[in-house]
Amino acid sequence: MTKVLIVDDSRFSQKITYSLLKKYAKDTEFLFAGDGQEGLDNYLENRPDFLITDLLMPKLRGQDLIEKVKQADREAKVIVLTADVQNRVREVIEKMGVLSFINKPLDERKAEEICAIMGTVGRE
Repeated sequence: MTKVLIVDDSRFSQKITYSLLKKYAKDTEFLFAGDGQEGLDNYLENRPDFLITDLLMPKLRGQDLIEKVKQADREAKVIVLTADVQNRVREVIEKMGVLSFINKPLDERKAEEICAIMGTVGRE
């Protein structure tokens, strides 16, 4: 079973992400964190197969979360899902070795794309 950690300070965004990904993700367990620090703690404790994170969050920004996760696990598979679409930010994040940088809002097509990246595509 694939384990996916969704880190977003918006409960609404967490719910939307979960509900859309669940449509296309087979054999997947979802974990949640409401800020970057909680996301880091959750990642280190559970070692999920994939981390899906927002960038703009309290306590620990998404960029800092990615950096700390990559320090602890060089092979960490990270997907960024954010409304922050500044080219400069995107360039910095992509150099950190993320699998994909996807702009919010999440929709069916983007959810299927994320599941394809994770290799979990298949309707539940």
